[in-house]
Amino acid sequence: MPEPLIRVANLVKEFKTYDRRSGILGAMTDLVHREYKSVRAVDDVSFSIERGEMVGYIGANGAGKSTTIKVLCGILFPTSGEVIVDGRVPWQDREAHVQRIGAVFGQRSQLWWDLAAGESLRLLAQIYEVTPAQFELRMAEFNRILELDEFLKTPVRKLSLGQKMRCELAAALLHEPPVLFLDEPTIGLDVVAKQSIREFLRRINRERQVTMILTTHDLREIEELCARVLIIDRGKLVFDGSLEALRSQAADTVELRFRLAHALDAAWQPDGLPREGVAWKPDGFEISASLSKTAPPRTEVIRAVLERFGKDVLDIAIAEPEIEAVVQRIYEVSKDQAAKAKKSA
Repeated sequence: MPEPLIRVANLVKEFKTYDRRSGILGAMTDLVHREYKSVRAVDDVSFSIERGEMVGYIGANGAGKSTTIKVLCGILFPTSGEVIVDGRVPWQDREAHVQRIGAVFGQRSQLWWDLAAGESLRLLAQIYEVTPAQFELRMAEFNRILELDEFLKTPVRKLSLGQKMRCELAAALLHEPPVLFLDEPTIGLDVVAKQSIREFLRRINRERQVTMILTTHDLREIEELCARVLIIDRGKLVFDGSLEALRSQAADTVELRFRLAHALDAAWQPDGLPREGVAWKPDGFEISASLSKTAPPRTEVIRAVLERFGKDVLDIAIAEPEIEAVVQRIYEVSKDQAAKAKKSA
């Protein structure tokens, strides 16, 4: 079995901070004596990512997402732990490492502010040692997908957020890296611009098998792009699995809705239908079934309804729990566990 493209084992990153004293006397005291404390931004995090995966890495502000990405990019040194990206330790062989990764930070730019967008890309191509022929070929592809032509002669400082982000993606992929790190790539963009970026990322992942780690606060983006999710909370990894596993772990119910050809009587009872772990509710031409974790599989419930109502069932809808509610539930469980551990310590 091939080695994973990215392997993180027991990663820890600590920062030293100090509390500033108030007032002039406090500021003078800080100049000669500061009381430092260590803060763990990333606390014993481990995961592996296979080639071609697109993984969502989510968490609240300050949870440790960006710190993890910066370690993977080689920008930060870890306090302890092991990180291998495409066969290299990022911070030990940075020059070779950056030739094999792409990175897009939504609030930081790799483009030159006063240069035209096209000239910025051409300069980056020289830095990455992309030949003129390769540059023209790749730019033609980016122009076709991202529609860059209309603003390549415009200075970067005059680009809209959406235009700038399209250029950032082109810049990150000019040297055809096998790994792409995306830290809040659609922050501040409108709906149309976000959708354009998502379509591009999907296409690059599918056609080139580029491995991607995406951090974002837009959970709809995770739903649209990523089959796997990592959740970090206060520096600790609290979930690693598929979206389906996330929902099944965190949610108490799934609701099935059946639209019928005739209205149900107010006194209707779910005779002959599964009852354990299922709450039935008739509502005119519709009947809903809320399935808890103790309920039979949804396929069994659907089959039972079809057997009872036959051709009178016109439509079936499955209402999965909202991803925002599921993630919030994960955070709450993590918070409760941390509080219990602190109390027992």
